Amino acid sequence: MPDPVPFLILIVVFMGVLVLLAFPRVVFGLVIINERQVGVVIKKFSRRNLPPGQFVALNGEAGYQADTLAPGWYLGYWPWVYTVQKAPVIVIPQGEIGLVVAADGVSIPPERILGRIVPCDNFQDARKFLMKGGEKGRQLGILTAGTYRINRALFTVITAENARDHGMPAELLQVYRIQPDRVGIVTTQDGTPIEQAEIAGEIVEGHDNFQNAQNFIAAGGRRGLQEQILLSGAWNLNPWFVQVEQVPMTEIPIGYVGVVISYVGKAHEDVSGVDFKHGDLVNPGHKGVWVSPLLPGRHPLNTRVMKSELVPTTNIVLNWAERTEAHNYDAKLSYITVRSKDGFAFALEVAQIIHVGALDAPKVISRVGSMQNMVDHVLQPIVGNYFRNAAQNSTVLDFLSARSERQVEAALHIRQAIGLYDVQAIDTLIGQITPPETLMQTLTDRKIAEEQRKTYEVQQDAQTQRQQLVRETAMADIQQQMVKSEQGVSIAGLDADARIKQANGEAEATKLRAAGEAEAVRIIGVAKAETYKLGAHALGSQGYTALQLMQLVGENQVRIVPDVSVSGSGSGGMVEALLGTMLQDRLSNGHDVVVAPDTLPES
Repeated sequence: MPDPVPFLILIVVFMGVLVLLAFPRVVFGLVIINERQVGVVIKKFSRRNLPPGQFVALNGEAGYQADTLAPGWYLGYWPWVYTVQKAPVIVIPQGEIGLVVAADGVSIPPERILGRIVPCDNFQDARKFLMKGGEKGRQLGILTAGTYRINRALFTVITAENARDHGMPAELLQVYRIQPDRVGIVTTQDGTPIEQAEIAGEIVEGHDNFQNAQNFIAAGGRRGLQEQILLSGAWNLNPWFVQVEQVPMTEIPIGYVGVVISYVGKAHEDVSGVDFKHGDLVNPGHKGVWVSPLLPGRHPLNTRVMKSELVPTTNIVLNWAERTEAHNYDAKLSYITVRSKDGFAFALEVAQIIHVGALDAPKVISRVGSMQNMVDHVLQPIVGNYFRNAAQNSTVLDFLSARSERQVEAALHIRQAIGLYDVQAIDTLIGQITPPETLMQTLTDRKIAEEQRKTYEVQQDAQTQRQQLVRETAMADIQQQMVKSEQGVSIAGLDADARIKQANGEAEATKLRAAGEAEAVRIIGVAKAETYKLGAHALGSQGYTALQLMQLVGENQVRIVPDVSVSGSGSGGMVEALLGTMLQDRLSNGHDVVVAPDTLPES
């Protein structure tokens, strides 16, 4: 029979192995932390107690231990001595931040409200945090995107996921973004107080646009409104440390410049020069009116600590009248009421054109503060007083009649007066002048009477001229007749002379003609005599004479036989001769003659 002792030992060993496998924590104090966990250790008892006011143990005291367990296997953490809480690691997503509250550490000094940053591996080394003087409460440091193994007993981490559980909107745990056309005006919640008589904290270096709050405080950063601004971009900002207000960029339109008046900056140092005695100018970055204006465009300006006064660089028309220009600088201006030398009050409309150069704009603003002040406190009294003084030195009628001269004098005077304020006067124009109605009625009546008098004078002149015209017309007619008579006499004399000359000419011509004819007759006679001599010689004297007679009868148509021959005696022959003559006349005139048979004379 086998010995039962080894068998029992084997059973005991087997049972011990089973116990070891079933209860490793009890037997070996084994604790396993996986890769997504962190182990927070709580010691149940110790010979030493925590000092008063301390919450996390650094030297093995009972309570929450500063050191945590990273992923791995750990022995010796028997359950009757330790409790190990396995907490998930903290994950901060991209585009978010995490805020930290420390449950232990030294107290925050009363001049600050947030715990200073100490080197502790982004709050993952609780021992270093406590040993290096980390302060309990809200922390300046933040957690950016990433994964962190943090002792949950010492630190509470607030993320966008659990922000509402801590009474905070989730938006505050987002990375802060400033739009491209805006600037961020910063107000810090921690730092040393702002100096008296200052309205904002001066610019300090080295804090990476308020992302490193500890460096800001260490460099002497002030609590409250800041001179420095944030430009467009994404910023990891602790909302417990800074508050940001986004405002539009300062826009300077075309035709204007912006004169910056800064209430913060470096110490005031006047750079205007000795000739400028009515104000002072400073370089950009100093407190005061900047000597360099802002040109048209958009500028990142902190409008809480400085302002930009717009100054038009184009010509500005100001109306002392009922109408108002679009710039509205002349909204408070109205007609200028003046009183003349003869005691009449009347209204005067004036337009003044001015110009401010871009480089002169800071001087103008330094003198008077704004363009509206320039109009109200400089131009209005200068222009108004000039015309009031000018009106007192002349009557209404003189003022009206000398309007153009008055306008030239006004332009010269006003140009010199406002030139002292670095403003150029382009022109001064006098518009409508409204004299008193009673004076205008008197002037109207006088003018009508004057015009009537002129009309009468013109009519009288017309009548006089008409009479003169009639007289001169009659004289012209008489003179015309005289001229005609004189011309008739002259013509008659000339005619008589002409006739005398003509008679003399005709007499001379007759004399010459007679001489010529006599000569011609003589020559013809000679010729005829010669012809006759030759003819007589050829035909004989009697034959040639008969031939000449026949030729004369033929040439002169001499009737040798009568047309009506009367024979016999008594009255019958005479009657027949008369009838024959009548018949001959009828036939020669082309008339037909019919003779009845019974009327024919008997043969």
